[in-house]
This record gives sequence, C-alpha cells and structure tokens, in this order.
Amino acid sequence: MTLDARQRLIVVLAAVIEDDGRRLLVARRPEGTHLAGYWEFPGGKCEPGESHEDCLRRELREELGADADIGDELLVTEHAYPDRRIRLHFRRCRLLDRPRPLVGQQLRWIARHELHTLEFPPADRELIALLREAGHDG
Repeated sequence: MTLDARQRLIVVLAAVIEDDGRRLLVARRPEGTHLAGYWEFPGGKCEPGESHEDCLRRELREELGADADIGDELLVTEHAYPDRRIRLHFRRCRLLDRPRPLVGQQLRWIARHELHTLEFPPADRELIALLREAGHDG
C-alpha cells in the first residue's frame, strides 16, 4: 500500500519513563499490532479532542495499569510509514504505580547505553540518539 499525501496525520504520544535516571521502561509490541515485535516507549494514539496529557495518562492506565505525572516534551518528530503518517510526541513521565503488562506486551527496564541493542521503529531513531547522548553526560 502506498502513502496517500492526503492521508490523515495520526498524533501519537509516548512516555519516556526513567526509574533511577539511568534505566528506561520500554515495551515490545505484541503480535497482531502495527510494528509487532519492535520495542517502543509506552503510549498510543491521541483521540480527537483529547489533550496530550489526557491521552498519555489514558494510554499508560490501559497499557501499564499505572497513573503518571506527565512532564516536559522531549522531542516531536514525524514519520511516514508505508501505510500511515504519524506525528510522535515524546514526553518525560513519572509513574505513580508499578507498571504491569496489561495488553500482552513484554516490559523491560534498560540502561540508556543499551538502547542500541533493541530494535525500535524508525520513528524512534532520533529519540534513541538523544537519550544515548544524554546518557554520556554523567
């Protein structure tokens, strides 16, 4: 399927969650989903009329069973996949509860310097580089 230039842009929010300033929470997309098998930062599609903060809180409750404080935006990027076009907003978040895999995904805490060992979607490449670079500061 080719990308139609008139195709609606999908707004996606993703949470960058750190446990101790060194490890980040990532999830592996379950079978039967777009980009199945890739690792990602938890989050999902923003519904029409939904604020970015409300979207991310809802997604984290649905996926991880956890409430969260939504922090600053780290990066906004756009990417065209063969079947969809997305604008991805990465926000720093702090979980208020212990995360649980509620939608069949694997969860993993990973050190910044190990991010390159996992396969992330192409839309996440800029964030991965940013996080790895920031990990060299201390």
